[in-house]
Amino acid sequence: MKALVIGLGGLGCPASLALAAAGIERLTLADPDVVDVTNLHRQPWHTEADLGTAKVDSAASKLLASFPKTQVRALNIAVEADTAEPLFRAHDVVLDCTDRGPTKFMLNDAAVRAGVPLVYAGVLRLEGLALRVAPGGPCLRCVFEEAGLEGPTCAQVGVLGPMAGWVGAAQAALALGAERGVLHRFDGVSFARRAVAVKKAPDCLACGGRPA
Repeated sequence: MKALVIGLGGLGCPASLALAAAGIERLTLADPDVVDVTNLHRQPWHTEADLGTAKVDSAASKLLASFPKTQVRALNIAVEADTAEPLFRAHDVVLDCTDRGPTKFMLNDAAVRAGVPLVYAGVLRLEGLALRVAPGGPCLRCVFEEAGLEGPTCAQVGVLGPMAGWVGAAQAALALGAERGVLHRFDGVSFARRAVAVKKAPDCLACGGRPA
């Protein structure tokens, strides 16, 4: 199995760890950023010794040291609208570990067009969400309006480190499964996890015209 993890921050670090621990054969890591001191409390692949290092290189070196049988490819790039589809088609599943709404919608749309499963996740303060977008939908646009994912990022308003770890690990589990149409909500106050059925929206701009 080949998985693409986009974003090696609070979600991407635990998600990639869980995938490698599960025995996934090939991992591609994509992120244009470098390690900053503000990352260290919630991004377990990175330490003070990695400050200024590309996040993908920091994560890849730790993954290879811990899981030498896993093939790891590091891409120090931002995945853009014009490069996403061919990159997605080279993998069996994509994990969206980014933290900006417009980027998440762009990755969702690219996954729908490419016909490749994508696992969306988001975490902010003490709450997290995750959804496996299977080919044919329902997709992220069936759940959220364009403005629904806009707003502050975790870097701006904060996130509890273990919260990101919980959601990132769940994201990996969804990537390895075959679930469709279930939005998972994680509550860091009550430690409850709630699953909500999601229906495909017939007027969805991404997957509405495609069979489920």
